[in-house]
Amino acid sequence: MTELLQAALSRPNLPATGLLIFVLLYWLTVIVGLLDFKTLDLDLDHDLDTEAHLGVAWLNHALAFFNLGRIPLMVFLSFVALPLWVGSILTNYYTGNQSGLLGLAFLGPLFIGSLLVAKVLTTPFVRLFASLEKDHADHTNPVGKICTVLLPTTRERLGQAAVRTGEVALTLNVRAASAATELRKGDTALVIDYDATGRCYLIEPYEVA
Repeated sequence: MTELLQAALSRPNLPATGLLIFVLLYWLTVIVGLLDFKTLDLDLDHDLDTEAHLGVAWLNHALAFFNLGRIPLMVFLSFVALPLWVGSILTNYYTGNQSGLLGLAFLGPLFIGSLLVAKVLTTPFVRLFASLEKDHADHTNPVGKICTVLLPTTRERLGQAAVRTGEVALTLNVRAASAATELRKGDTALVIDYDATGRCYLIEPYEVA
């Protein structure tokens, strides 16, 4: 165990170890309820449209190939981080490498391999998340409901809010509906619409009598 810890903290393996620690800390904050697991999700629909206008439509196909946009970014990154870390540890161990520069050179092909592994491992989850999104849209529509702000938000800054629809408690990615509005943690707001482009709900301040 000590040898593994020393290897993980050695210079050639630090980048892979850092990514793995970041992923673990992220899921820890999700477990304790500080963040939603889609907090760091990409706004791929908007990004892909922009990139297509710039003449790089290949990005659309690349992201679709790796299931990004169909599963949350952090789920995919989790399946990248672990094989990358294991591959880095084993590669540097069996080559006897102690050089940080050579370790970075190894990371290139290891990262590509990890992307392919993540693509295979996440493919079974595509239908699951598609089904969850459909159920969310069909049965737990929060538009018109009163919510409580969990993370501050403005029109430009994404935040989070908690809302209850029937027996279901939801955590939503939200933005302020008005450019002049700033909502702080603990504020009460009304969910007025869903922004399909930004993949978040629009809210405005609401005082409960």
